[in-house]
Amino acid sequence: MSQQMPERIPGGGIDLSHLAARGQAAQGGAAPQAAASQTAPSGAASGAPGSGQTVDVPSLVLDVTDATFEQIAQLSAVVPVVFDLWAEWCQPCKTLSPVIEKVTREFDGRVLLAKVDVDANPGLAQAFQAQSIPTVVALVGGRPVPLFQGAVPEAQVREFFGQLVQLAEQNGVSGRVNAPDQGDEAQAGPSEPAEPEIPEAHRAAVEAAEHGDYAAAVAEWEAVLAKAPADAEARAALVQMKLLQRLQGRTADEIRSAAAADRGDVEAQMAVADLDVSGGHVEDAFLRLLDLFAESTDADDRAVIRERLLELFEVVGVADPRVAAARGRLANLLY
Repeated sequence: MSQQMPERIPGGGIDLSHLAARGQAAQGGAAPQAAASQTAPSGAASGAPGSGQTVDVPSLVLDVTDATFEQIAQLSAVVPVVFDLWAEWCQPCKTLSPVIEKVTREFDGRVLLAKVDVDANPGLAQAFQAQSIPTVVALVGGRPVPLFQGAVPEAQVREFFGQLVQLAEQNGVSGRVNAPDQGDEAQAGPSEPAEPEIPEAHRAAVEAAEHGDYAAAVAEWEAVLAKAPADAEARAALVQMKLLQRLQGRTADEIRSAAAADRGDVEAQMAVADLDVSGGHVEDAFLRLLDLFAESTDADDRAVIRERLLELFEVVGVADPRVAAARGRLANLLY
């Protein structure tokens, strides 16, 4: 992690100040609902924003929305605020989120975790320029600091957090937050319920995904389904891994530029749809592919587009109303 505070998220990310302003307007300009008290420890940098400050918060893990972003962002002057961008349909998110929460509690008030449902909060998803989810980004003193994308091992999450705290301290952000659930991790003890056990048949695929080896994860999930075709969890994970594999190593600018250069390039247009779904812009993805399907006169291209649509339906979730609407339009185009 760079020790220099970036003004923008690398790779085309944007300044988040407009979101802060919009959130403040939505809240009527209200200040954060946190009571602050100065503790001024010895050695604290004089006048540093958040140096030695203690703030009371309702929890070490908070849900944040487009409208409440301003309140959470202001707390980044006291402690680093880590944003976990996730979605209900995202299988790697379900693996990573409990790990991030656990590590957050281990840091005992030196880090605050803000969870962002990208489907419900497209403004934040767009502002953070998430190419795929899970995406984890921090704010330190109001400035974004990129951490990582995809599910990573617990030890690596802990290492990222340690580096983040060091970076924050070097930039005068060395306060703490107090929360009712603080210390829960340390008090858990062996009697606390363990995380859900991963079925042995799924273990190799889950481990591959955690290490970011999406090709191996795809192969492992396909092997699971070959033995158990009715395994719905494996099928959902497989389409997720295929999506992440297609996006791996590519930037959002690269994908969108290729599609803009050739409107008739089916692969390029499908890549943008993948990118949009991964960032929570589900309707945009479906509309792009449905329009492409309607405009295409090549039977092979139409078959490929239809197959990709069906796969993305599974990624989002077949019960999602956006899927139902898109499926209805696809049926009309077919018949």
